[in-house]
Formats: sequence, structure tokens, C-alpha cells
Amino acid sequence: MAHRPLLRVVWSDPDSAATGYVVVDRLITGIATGGLRMRAGCALEEVEDLAREMSLKSGTYHLPVGGAKGGIDYPADAPDADRVRERFLAAMRPLLESIWVTAGDLGTPQAALDAAFERLGFGPSSLRAGLLRSTDPAAATTRVQQMFRLVDDGLAMPELIGGYGVAEAGLATLEALGLAVDHSRAVVQGFGAMGGSAALYLHRAGVRVIGIADADGLVHNTARGLDVSALLAGRRPGGLIDRSSLREDDQQAATDGWLDLPCELAVPAATSYAVTESVVDRLLTRAVAEAANVPLTAGAEQRLLDRGIPVIPDFVANAGAVAWAWWSVFGLVSDAESSRRMVSAHVRPLVGRLIEAWTINRLAPRAGATVLAERALAELGERFGYGEERVPLFQAGRLAAQSVTATAIGRS
Repeated sequence: MAHRPLLRVVWSDPDSAATGYVVVDRLITGIATGGLRMRAGCALEEVEDLAREMSLKSGTYHLPVGGAKGGIDYPADAPDADRVRERFLAAMRPLLESIWVTAGDLGTPQAALDAAFERLGFGPSSLRAGLLRSTDPAAATTRVQQMFRLVDDGLAMPELIGGYGVAEAGLATLEALGLAVDHSRAVVQGFGAMGGSAALYLHRAGVRVIGIADADGLVHNTARGLDVSALLAGRRPGGLIDRSSLREDDQQAATDGWLDLPCELAVPAATSYAVTESVVDRLLTRAVAEAANVPLTAGAEQRLLDRGIPVIPDFVANAGAVAWAWWSVFGLVSDAESSRRMVSAHVRPLVGRLIEAWTINRLAPRAGATVLAERALAELGERFGYGEERVPLFQAGRLAAQSVTATAIGRS
């Protein structure tokens, strides 16, 4: 039987044209995790896909939680967007206080979400349903707030750590393909939280970031690469590059020009389903690391695979932020350095094994990673409980982290 989500909820806003959705893909230890996005055109099918991806992220990082997602079909920049979101959250209170741990996502800044929780009397953190499982919820909440306020490399940790994981996945891919990092070029589509930090850490590792696309167009420099640190320092709201900070030899082109830049690594970090079959053949790369959630359609990914181009799926490459949030909840990380070390220890060995399976057997990385994630989810459910909390969540989180090493995650 085909996989079906455990729960679908549809909400109609009584005071606007907004429609909202919550999908719980599955429960592990009686709980599920996934952010709340807000955009015009958000549909139930999209939220279902993303909830499924959240389960796979949990399995990939051996987190004893299931996957879920929320979505609101409404413009995030509408004057009443905050009020619409707040009404949605109020209606979802039974889920938010019991099984759904949510966070910021496309169109929903984490700060705005936490503020809405506070105004509604839920407490100061959108992770409420998870924090309530602690023996000392107040202390756990304080610890998480401190971690979310951490700033490193000029970036807040929730913004930094996801892109760091993407960069680590990209670097591991290049190395596994036998491509020298310091002779490799990268192109990044999107310069928001995920794209900006991914570009930064690729740049710092020695990769030449030759192109970055934002909503206003493409900025590129194929000769010496872009000054990513300078571009980040002047980045405007919405992930927009300040063109006045460009150097004399930096060039500009149309936004879709990123597809035409030859590179070793492409990082789609903009929106879901941005790369379709109609444009994917223009992509001139040796490998792809997905930074956005589901940035390639299934057909586009297959066309890349047919051309011999491996795609590291989003639930492997960009799941660092989700894992880091739960490691913070469980008290398994304490600062920026331990956070990066934990992400790297999980991502690099797994990506190495996925590329090895691709190189030897042409097993698509998504297929290989899905098998491993589903196997991990089954093991976590059997050990710690599915709809029930057979083992207390915080204890399960620490036990899972202690018993699963980075190499075990990738073991077939």
C-alpha cells in the first residue's frame, strides 16, 4: 500500500480568503516536527510532500520524532498576514500543545512565529509541544532560546546551521566524486538564509562561488569568483544582493542565467519546484546539493540522473537546521562549534556512501537515502514508540544520539 499521511487538517479563515493546512506524516514517540510556511498558492499536496520530507529528515539524523508541516495559502507580505497566521495558530492549538512542533519556514520568520505564540499564551517558543515533554520545561525553553540567539560568523545560528549542512554535503559530494575542492566552482540559486550561509561555507572551504542568483537577477564572476562575505554583509531583506557592493569585474544577468554557468556544484536554494523539466537541461554542473525544500521536480531530477549528475536530496543536505533545533532541545549541543561538528559528523559519511553507491551501482542518492531514513524511522518507532511515548522524548533523543554514530547512519 502506498504511504499515506496520518493526519490532514484543512482550515478556512473566517476573516479572509486564507486557507491553511496541517499534515502529520507520522508520529514517533507521539510527536511530529515541521515548519509553517505562508505563501500565495500553497496547496495541500505541497504540504503533504513537505511533511513526508520532514519524516525523512528525522530518519536521516536519527531523531525520535515524526514529520509534519503546516502551510497557509495567503501572501506573506499582505498587510494582515500576521493576523491571519495568528488565527491559524489559535485554531491549531490542540495540535501545537500535543503533537506538532513547528518552526519558521518560507514566509514565516521564526521571530514572528515565537511572538505569535507569546501573544496567544502558548509560551515563548514555537517548539512548545516538544519542550513540554521535558521534566523541566522552563529550563529547556531557556536553553533553546539561548541557542537560537547564538550568533557566529555574523549570522544567527538558525540561519547559519542549515546552510552549513548544505555546504558540508556539497563538499563531501565533490570529494567523493574525486573533484578537488579548491579547483571546484559553485553556483547558488537564492541568497536567503539557506543560500547565503551555504555560499559562505563553500567559499571558506576554497570552492570558487562564481554565481549567485536572487529575485533581482544573477551576479557572477567566473574568473575569480564572488566575494561572498562582502555580499552577505550588504545583503538586504528578502535575500537581495546590494548591487552597489559589487566589484568592477563582477557581472550581472537575468535571474535564470545561473542555469547556464558551468560549475562542479549547483545549489538550488530558492523555492520549491523551481527547477522543472523545461529548464533543467540548461543546468551545467557535475552535482547538485538541494538547499531549498523540494527545489527540483521529480522529472527534472530524473533528467539530471540520466545525464550522470547525482542529486543530494534536501532531506539529507538541508536537514541540519531541523536536527540542530532538536539537538538544542535535548541539550546535545552547547555552542556554534559543537553544532557544526555534530552536523558535519552526520552529513559527510552519509553523503560519501550515497555517492559511492551512485558511482558503483548508479543507485540514485535519493533512493538510497530514502531506504536508510525509512529503516531508521522504523527502528526508532519500534524502540521508542509511534503514537505513544514508550520512552520519554528527551531520554529517547539522548539515547538515539548516543547509540547511532555517523558511520552507522550510512551503513547498509
